[in-house]
Amino acid sequence: MSKFWLLVKQLYIQKVKAKSFILSIFLYIAVISGVMFWSDIKAAFFEDEALQIALINETDADIEALFESNNDLEFTFPSAEIAEVEQQVVEGDYAAAIFIKDQDNSLAAEIATFEPLTFNNQQSLSSTLQYAGKLYEVQQLNLTAEQADKILQSETVISMKNLNEQSTTGKSENEKAAGMGASFLVGFLIYSFVMTFLSMITTDVASEKGSRVLEVLLASVKPATHFMAKLTGTFLLAITQIGALLLIQGLLFLFIDGGSKWDIVIEISQELSFVYIGYAVSFLLITILLYLILGALLGSLVSKVEESSQAMMPAMLVGILGFYVLIAGMSSPDTMLIKVFSYIPFTSGMVMPLRIGATDISSFEPMLSMLILVGTVIVLFLISLSFYKRSVLTYSSGGIIQKIKTVLKVTT
Repeated sequence: MSKFWLLVKQLYIQKVKAKSFILSIFLYIAVISGVMFWSDIKAAFFEDEALQIALINETDADIEALFESNNDLEFTFPSAEIAEVEQQVVEGDYAAAIFIKDQDNSLAAEIATFEPLTFNNQQSLSSTLQYAGKLYEVQQLNLTAEQADKILQSETVISMKNLNEQSTTGKSENEKAAGMGASFLVGFLIYSFVMTFLSMITTDVASEKGSRVLEVLLASVKPATHFMAKLTGTFLLAITQIGALLLIQGLLFLFIDGGSKWDIVIEISQELSFVYIGYAVSFLLITILLYLILGALLGSLVSKVEESSQAMMPAMLVGILGFYVLIAGMSSPDTMLIKVFSYIPFTSGMVMPLRIGATDISSFEPMLSMLILVGTVIVLFLISLSFYKRSVLTYSSGGIIQKIKTVLKVTT
């Protein structure tokens, strides 16, 4: 076995058996599962008894059917007097009482409480009362409750027609929504793995350099071989973690809750094109590789492991910036901010998939962004390899700029 693959194997086995690697997989699974299964978790551990709500309708309209009980609110329709119902609220028999009456041919509602309602419960009651008010006014037109409800629930069927025969067909609303959800997942994975493996490769190189292990190692291995082995081993480790995460998470979605979450995943994936999936996976892997190359370079510049956090801080800030731009673009993916950051190599992996999935862009734009990213990876690799050969055994003090100057001064 060549020295290169021996170093790769040693690094890969050492890291994949580490408790931190396994724990990080379960941490990602816990976060994603917590979001997807939050309603089930809430019902199992945090669900309180439904609040008892008394509703007294002083109008002639039939609106009681609108107030359906659920896990949070349970409606009752007592025939007692208002004063008696209010006393029951004070005594705790009801969490709130709603008194509905007619006021100038419009619905007026008063919510009486002894203890303040939570924001969610108050918002739920308010939205139901607003809808009941609209239904009440429609009923003044002498329509039945079913006819009035049909009018209020009616939805316009909207379809898009592209008159530009030279352009591609525009995406539907469902396709854009699926693209936004998938793009956030890709951005989250890039952000998480960039932060994790950038820190890993930087501290690894800095630790070996600071402990003088590299001086012994490089006596039998070329710096270029060591550099390539570090990149390959860490990149394979990242792919392993992504694969394990997707496999375990997929099995959880498939077998928990009757596979309802898996059905959601299938429904979303059916709205995604193969072109989008190809671009998303490519941006994910190439962006991780880009940051790994940068991390190896930064690790070789510092003299001890304590300096590694300071060295990689600018790269981490760029990654954080890209993720926040992605979050900002979730509400409006067509802004100039999103367009600009979709071409910047260090942020395009997080931002360009959003534009591909949630906007109608030409096929040239993602290709251009990908070419810029690949070109940056190649250029950064060549620069990092050149610096790595010079800096990995060069020790100096000061900041990163000063260390670069020292390396260039000593080795030229």
